[in-house]
Amino acid sequence: METIKKYILLYFKGMAMGAADIVPGVSGGSIALITGIYEKLLRSITSVNADSIKLVFKGEFKRFYQSVNGSFLLALILGIGTSIFLLSELITYLMDEEPIGLWSFFSGLILISAIIILKGIQRWHLGVVVAVILGIIAAYFVTELPPMTSPDSLWFTFVSGAIAICAMILPGISGSFLLLILGQYQNILTALSDRDFFTLGVFATGCLVGILSFSRLISWLLSKFYSVTIGLLSGFMLGSLNKLWPWKLVTSYRTSSSGEEKPFLTENLWPSEYSSQVGSDPELAVAIVAFLFGILLVFGIDRLAAYLSKE
Repeated sequence: METIKKYILLYFKGMAMGAADIVPGVSGGSIALITGIYEKLLRSITSVNADSIKLVFKGEFKRFYQSVNGSFLLALILGIGTSIFLLSELITYLMDEEPIGLWSFFSGLILISAIIILKGIQRWHLGVVVAVILGIIAAYFVTELPPMTSPDSLWFTFVSGAIAICAMILPGISGSFLLLILGQYQNILTALSDRDFFTLGVFATGCLVGILSFSRLISWLLSKFYSVTIGLLSGFMLGSLNKLWPWKLVTSYRTSSSGEEKPFLTENLWPSEYSSQVGSDPELAVAIVAFLFGILLVFGIDRLAAYLSKE
């Protein structure tokens, strides 16, 4: 029974990661870090190696499943997939109709999560402080990068997949946002709508190479420089708040694959400027409630995780 409860909880953590990945600017890696499964996720991904793959070719599928912590990954993947299919319309609706409340919620969630994670660092020193500052600067710089014109070639599609998938295990940076910066966001959406399986296959191969390589690097850094690495990852989360700021002025639009106009470039505004420049109510009360709800949700998850760890 305890095992079933554990995997049901893991499934819901996967759903939370999937919901975050739908929103440009929010990373599933942040949710993994918040919910306490980040390091286990890295270990499971890095266990996919030459030795484990040999088991597949030998037909020893059960041993392969056990060697890569298959039950953990399966529960997580099912949760992510469920969330993407069931919540994508709700998240899209909230992004279009209630953007201030949605961005405020994620701002509260990410801010308090970074603080809780930083409080868990037992050994503070100058290197940790520098890592936090560098993480903030790096994430802020990435969120300010303008989209680029990308080469119209398959090798760049492969490279884009390898870079974007890193956001899945890198807190604070969104994979869809990285694709937007690399100029591949629209191309991948078009490939999906046109069922261009060759292009999607090249992109997926890049994703596979990227996640297997990058997860090993992060795992190595955590094993050798735990406090500094956690400081850097927390800094990424804090720096990404620039992208999550609720009050934005859209400066340019892009045309989606369905022909709809979607916000492309935005500029952050103070609430006092929002009504005059955008012509809409800044909804301060909604923003504050959503922000506090994000904070309370993380506190609830943190308390639940502490309770379960005692059982």
